[in-house]
Amino acid sequence: MDISTRVKKIAADALAASRDLSRGSANEKNAVLERMAEELLRRRDRILSENQRDVAAARKKGLSAAMIDRLTLQDATLQAMARGLREVAALPDPVGKVTSMWRRPNGLLVGRMRIPLGVIGIIYESRPNVTVDASALCLKSGNAVILRGGSEAIHSNLAIASVLQEALRESPLPDHAIQVIPFTDREAVSTLLSLDEQIDLIIPRGGEELIRAVVSQSKIPVIKHYKGVCHIFVDASADIDMAVRICANAKAQRPGVCNAMETLLVHADIAGAFLPKAAEKLQQDGVRLKGCAAARKILQGIEAATEEDWHAEYLDLILAVRVVASIDEAIAHIEKYGSLHTESILTKDYTNAQRFLNEVNSSTVLVNASTRFSDGFELGLGAEIGISTTKLHAYGPMGLEELTTSKFIIYGDGQVRT
Repeated sequence: MDISTRVKKIAADALAASRDLSRGSANEKNAVLERMAEELLRRRDRILSENQRDVAAARKKGLSAAMIDRLTLQDATLQAMARGLREVAALPDPVGKVTSMWRRPNGLLVGRMRIPLGVIGIIYESRPNVTVDASALCLKSGNAVILRGGSEAIHSNLAIASVLQEALRESPLPDHAIQVIPFTDREAVSTLLSLDEQIDLIIPRGGEELIRAVVSQSKIPVIKHYKGVCHIFVDASADIDMAVRICANAKAQRPGVCNAMETLLVHADIAGAFLPKAAEKLQQDGVRLKGCAAARKILQGIEAATEEDWHAEYLDLILAVRVVASIDEAIAHIEKYGSLHTESILTKDYTNAQRFLNEVNSSTVLVNASTRFSDGFELGLGAEIGISTTKLHAYGPMGLEELTTSKFIIYGDGQVRT
């Protein structure tokens, strides 16, 4: 069987499994997730051995230290994966939830009920933990999932998936609810992205290049975010000490993630007092600053920011700084250069806080808090499958509910339309 035929068979099996899985009870799904957690730890030696094959190959290919770090599994990583499975099991099941009901003048009772999307394809790079996270979230939300990880993690992903599939086979749920494409050839992805009659949604997880490649090829709707150019605006009334602490956290706590701050906007009325304190803390944390002309007058010796810096997702200890004359200028800057990911305002002014919340159109907008909270777990979703900057069908961190849609349910007692 050639690659294309095999991928089509995987998709057909997933479609059949999705119909059976949609009827699975919350107890059945929770039980298999708990069993998966147990099996991951019981089979740790096998998983870690396969992961070492991938790590050795990655080193031989000369992959970056950051890539190898994301690829490497340890006992603590497996413990975290198992914990994540149990946490998803503990979450409320969104399937079958009736979100609203209303009575029509003719007596019909109309409501909306949450249902699974169907079959979800996940295309991702590097991180083998995505195999577990995506499987758990899709299973709990009643969706069959087809996983296609990067070639650098093929042995790790297949080993992890085989453990999850073994647990599935010992449950009443369909065997093909979780499948991994076992080929690293690009033909497998091309075929997968053409199967719009079997697959309902594609979620790519990785760098901008991967996501754009998926979007350009796919016949299937794609949930995407190309990059996270996240901003913090320090308003004139901000508490300076609090603002310094928040900005340092947003930039330096974990700079290589999509919800890290990339551009700092500072109101001119507070810039003279705030920027020296902020720069001292940020530079202590190893952050390299680039600034506009006004920022460089206050922070002499920092690099000049160029037009490209306002567009940049550094994913590194580099920060662009711009002094603005007003909240209007801050919002205009975000509209021009932002990526619809995450923005925050630091202020004591209630009116400005509400303006920022109402007028900034990004998927997550905060007041007096770090952009690092734009994360499904931190926002109480329990876990997330990714962050969407596409307004259809979900926006922002995607948890279980975002992996469902809703249908209308209607109760009547003999009504006919006239």
